Amino acid sequence: MSAAAKKAVESKKARHAAASVRKADRPGAARAATRPPSRGTGAKAAGGRGQVGRNQGAARGLGGDQVEGRQAVRELLLAGTRRVRELLVAEDQDDTEVLQDIVDLALDLKVPVREVTRTRLFAEARTESPQGVVARAAELPEHDLDQLARRRSAQGAPPFLLAVDGVTDPGNLGALLRSAECAGVTGVVLPKHRAVHVTPTVTKAAAGAVEYLPMALVGGLPTALRQLRDAGVWVIGLDAGGDTDLFDLEVADQAVCLVLGAEGKGLSRLVRERCDAVAGIPLLGQLASLNVSAAGALACFEVTRRRLAGGRGDG
Repeated sequence: MSAAAKKAVESKKARHAAASVRKADRPGAARAATRPPSRGTGAKAAGGRGQVGRNQGAARGLGGDQVEGRQAVRELLLAGTRRVRELLVAEDQDDTEVLQDIVDLALDLKVPVREVTRTRLFAEARTESPQGVVARAAELPEHDLDQLARRRSAQGAPPFLLAVDGVTDPGNLGALLRSAECAGVTGVVLPKHRAVHVTPTVTKAAAGAVEYLPMALVGGLPTALRQLRDAGVWVIGLDAGGDTDLFDLEVADQAVCLVLGAEGKGLSRLVRERCDAVAGIPLLGQLASLNVSAAGALACFEVTRRRLAGGRGDG
């Protein structure tokens, strides 16, 4: 066993106690059931006109069964939401706190740890830089769309969803998921077709966010958005040609779903038609657009900023 593993065993109790505290502090460790918000009359579920039908099926898995990169693997172990079958660690690499933490957590969870050569690790990896660790785990569970439409945050805030329309770059999707989780997004809607799903590159770029973000795969995004609207969720598209300003968004404190389109193409026609409103980000420079992950981060944190400001105002 490597020096990192030996050090991890020696400091096992202290480090795992700290890890347990970190895990307990994570959003979602305790979820409160609170009254739903309202959108119009006859509000139900998340505050809308009805409940999304259960036509998305039972949990089927989204992929994500191979996790690479130190931060992503560490969060996989900390989250404890799915079984980890095996951890591969490259030999002869520098000991770091994160690496020791990974091995420590794996040993405590009784996950088999195999030390392999760098050549073998790179042969098993599916990303260009696995950072010396590869974990194999159960697939991510898929959630029903109606569950996401009703799911409140750990603080009791209304549902805050993110949907992507035609995003095909795994690095962009991973970065977007990371920002979304940090901003407090409670669920993600991914289309089954013409979009990237949860690949090792996505999990690595997301840096562990996939462990905490419930996700639903839908056959058609326009239909899913209509169902969300019927359930009382405000659907707000994000596009350069928006009819309103992102910073004038007035429904951030209610159940809301932000929809981001593919970089370059933007929102598809049908998706745009299903939105309650389409918001744009004011650009004052010479370039005509933002990277989709940057635009998504800005939009997510604008919703968060408004919710926080509203909460302070109520106090």
